[in-house]
Amino acid sequence: MKLKVCIAEDNYFLVKTIKEKLSFFDDIAVKFHANNGAELIGKLEENHNIDVVLMDIQMPQMDGIKATEIVKKKYPHIKVIMLTVVDDDECVFNAIKAGANGYLLKEIDAEKLYKSILEVTKGGAPMTPSIALKTLNLLRNPKLADTKIDDQEDIKLSKRETEILIQLSKGLNYNVISDNLIISPSTVRKHIENIYKKLQVHSKMEAVIKAQKRNLI
Repeated sequence: MKLKVCIAEDNYFLVKTIKEKLSFFDDIAVKFHANNGAELIGKLEENHNIDVVLMDIQMPQMDGIKATEIVKKKYPHIKVIMLTVVDDDECVFNAIKAGANGYLLKEIDAEKLYKSILEVTKGGAPMTPSIALKTLNLLRNPKLADTKIDDQEDIKLSKRETEILIQLSKGLNYNVISDNLIISPSTVRKHIENIYKKLQVHSKMEAVIKAQKRNLI
């Protein structure tokens, strides 16, 4: 019996990589791939004879957390493993709350990914070690999860910081941003440092995700 897997991921290169990793194992069949949460829900309506969904978090139209919530309500037999580059506390917390059965980071090797898929079908909860640690910290200190939500009102970005975040969200680098906004790269860096402090994040990707969630951009 082959395990039936589908992939929800908007980056074609990453889809190809995941499929390649799984191609080593005869007992796994990738049934289909969806570019976003909405497309995944549509495809599952046509065929929900699926064992495991490998779910990205950041996708256009409908993100992986919302999609997980819907999949778990409609098709409780399907296991959902978040397979993502995002490891901030809030995403981990929201994914688990939405019903995710596992949480892995995308750099996982083929063997571990395979074992995680087997593990989740047997009722396990596979997690990248750093994610497991975050989850334990959130459980030990539930206030962390609550305060993150309460803090959202207090974030105030300047007009310039908002402009820079919008440019970052398009994947532009510091030099291009400095050209576009006619300011020096070092000024861009300074603004980005301030953005990180205000949003309490440590990377461009986290900053963009958090700003989008808070409707700041």
